Amino acid sequence: MAPRKSSLRSIITPDMGQAATSLRGRGIVVTRPAAQAPAFARLIREAGGEPIVFPVIEIQPVTDSVALHALIDRLDEFHLAIFISPNAAIQGMRLINERRTLPAQLKIAAVGGGTARALGAIGVADVLAPAGGYGSEALLALPEVQAVAQQRIVIFRGVGGRELLGDTLRERGAQLEYAECYRRVRPRTEAAPLIARWREGHVHAITVTSSEGLRHFAQMLEADGPTLLAAIPVFLPHPRIAETARTLGVAHVVQTPAGDEAMVAALVAYFDPG
Repeated sequence: MAPRKSSLRSIITPDMGQAATSLRGRGIVVTRPAAQAPAFARLIREAGGEPIVFPVIEIQPVTDSVALHALIDRLDEFHLAIFISPNAAIQGMRLINERRTLPAQLKIAAVGGGTARALGAIGVADVLAPAGGYGSEALLALPEVQAVAQQRIVIFRGVGGRELLGDTLRERGAQLEYAECYRRVRPRTEAAPLIARWREGHVHAITVTSSEGLRHFAQMLEADGPTLLAAIPVFLPHPRIAETARTLGVAHVVQTPAGDEAMVAALVAYFDPG
């Protein structure tokens, strides 16, 4: 039976034990940064698929850390620290732990479960995070971040990024600062081997977790990008990324719930609808 072409809006996670071979023969491209790829690749492998790890974002230190170090030294002044991504959690906490401990009174928030788990793995407990989604919008909807007037909030993020979270918190009366603790750059990886496998029929789906990563991927494919992206399903966890995918000519956008397990479940449901 040919794979379904329609987008999936909600996925029920199947029993992964029963679905051990439901991705058999399917090559799934994993585009997340190298440090975040192994756990997701393992889930794909457990479902019978072949993960093809092809990072499209490389995480690098900021070029000037003086202001960042000064902000970390002032963490006692803040009421709330928000970590915008797993990379922000990993890089931000690494820099914090090199200089100090987290202030006991500082509340910690994450934009989603993946970021909260990354903080938990580093030893940060009691993290506020959306239960049913991820992203700035989901965090802003929580009651705990509604009444923040006069509170001092710091957002740990990469250089640049969306301003929605910070702008909205300022509108609610918060005093906001950014701690830009890493840079995202496009890797110099040669895409020719991946494209060759793709043309030989060994690539069946792409997974992405950010709009920036998807843009990098399209750029790395160079002239082959439009044709290849128009002929393969791209799995992604957020409507904003779906919009980017459509502007890049992706014909088959499959939006999944947040989380690695949910994305693998979506892959299973797409290729083995049963």
